[in-house]
Formats: sequence, C-alpha cells, structure tokens
Amino acid sequence: MYLLDHFLPFGEFDFFGRPQMAIALFALALIVFLLALYRLKRAKTTLDPMHPEKASVLVNKGVFKYSRNPIYLAMLMVLLAFGLKLGNAFNTLLAAGFVYFMNHFQIKHEEEALLKKFGKDYQLYLKAVRRWF
Repeated sequence: MYLLDHFLPFGEFDFFGRPQMAIALFALALIVFLLALYRLKRAKTTLDPMHPEKASVLVNKGVFKYSRNPIYLAMLMVLLAFGLKLGNAFNTLLAAGFVYFMNHFQIKHEEEALLKKFGKDYQLYLKAVRRWF
C-alpha cells in the first residue's frame, strides 16, 4: 500500500476528518481482534488458521455471532485504515484483493474442515452468520 501510494502519481484524496477516521477504524479493528482472540482462548480451541481441523469447539458467541471470521475482518479493517491514512483511492483495490485471496485460499479450506468436524452445527452456523460481517 505504501509503495502504491508513493509511486502512483494519481488517486490521492483527502477529506475533513480522514486521519481521525483512519485512527478510529484501526482502533475498532484492534477491539474486534482482541474480542475474537478472547473468545477463542476462553473456548480453549486452536488459534492456528493453518490447521482448522484442530478446533475443539465451534465458537459462535461474542463477535463470532456477527462474523464467522472476525480476525480476518480486523485485518481488513487495518488495511482500510492504512489506506485511509495514506489517502490513495487505489489502495482499496489491494484491500479487495485481500478479501478475494482470503475467501478463495484460506476461508474456503477452513470452512470445509470445520464442516467436516462439526457437521450440522457448523452448517446451521454458516446459514446464521455471514462470512465477513
């Protein structure tokens, strides 16, 4: 994002409150991340996204009632906050690329593993809670 902002000669934007909005979005991302981490730790389940099959419990309380992937949502919010801080509209394309990558190369595999592990309970969770927010 920094390189895109630094070397792209156009796409710059500014508006009243942009720096404050970036800080607020970053703070919200941090809160979402910490709440998700708290729920996972409290459930005594894995935090390792590379091995979702090691999950011992289906966590569907707290922030997990609103997002199936609150940690990835927090990461996206950090990217958007950084993009706002830099003030280059093309950074939103990088954030969109992050969403695409996560959906196709990470979340899809996690969902398959969790569906295999938790069956009908996870199927109901999929229907009740959106992937991102």
